[in-house]
Amino acid sequence: MEAMNDDLAALKARIDRTNELLTRMLAEVAKTPSTHAIFVDAGYLYAATGRLVAGTEDRRAFDLDAEGLIEALIDKARQIFADSRLLRVYWYDGARRRIHTAEQQTIAELPDVKVRLGNLNANNQQKGVDSLIRTDLESLARHRAISDAALLGGDEDLVSAVEAAQGYGARVHLWGIEAPEGRNQAEPLLWEVDSQRTLDLEFFKPYVSRRTAHAYEAGGARPSREDVRFVGAQIAAKWLSSRGSEALVELLPGHPYLPGPVDQDLLVEAEGLLQYSLRGQADLRRALRDGFWEHLQTQY
Repeated sequence: MEAMNDDLAALKARIDRTNELLTRMLAEVAKTPSTHAIFVDAGYLYAATGRLVAGTEDRRAFDLDAEGLIEALIDKARQIFADSRLLRVYWYDGARRRIHTAEQQTIAELPDVKVRLGNLNANNQQKGVDSLIRTDLESLARHRAISDAALLGGDEDLVSAVEAAQGYGARVHLWGIEAPEGRNQAEPLLWEVDSQRTLDLEFFKPYVSRRTAHAYEAGGARPSREDVRFVGAQIAAKWLSSRGSEALVELLPGHPYLPGPVDQDLLVEAEGLLQYSLRGQADLRRALRDGFWEHLQTQY
């Protein structure tokens, strides 16, 4: 009987230790912030935004300010997933022999952005992009790297990617682009996701411009990065003077990203001062934001 009591006491001690470990693990999980990622099918993005804003799906006919749009998508996700942190933005596009174009290379150099390339066939159709999205979605969900995925796309082939991520407990939220007529996303995809959201013309308008009608076309020589950085600092000083320190405190945690409305006001005012269009000029847009942030940070 005494031996049995000793065994029961030892078993109880082991159970208590196990419960203590489980309690610690649950406490750690509770402290771990949720994480989200944004998955962009660039083929769908270019076709749908071009059709919506410029009236054409031909990439050669319009400029897309990818950097500005990516920051707007990040800001949108920050609003939706308020208690979550961004892992990164995944940008899926096609390229011949999977060699980056100059535009794709510029996008790849942006912070928190990962470019994945499929192939382009002879008809300029993407091949292999859907499988890349599935691989990333499934892998990140399986390793608990993300709890939520914002997927900007419309192809029915993405259904398997959604199912794979959901199978590991991740929630997949489908983002679409307003269609001038009809629908530009497959119904089976709409049925499969956890939520749906459509981004409208006003959201994309600041980032798309037809190449035949550039603003400030006769505005003279291209400004230097230092000139643009100085203008960014000027606008920051004006912004701080009108908004005050409370607005600055709210803005600083988002560094290096600016909320969409602030970023667009910055762009429009800078173009007016410079008399030069910064649309599609990723390096100058970056210099403008750098100048804006640098001035604000010196005042904090």
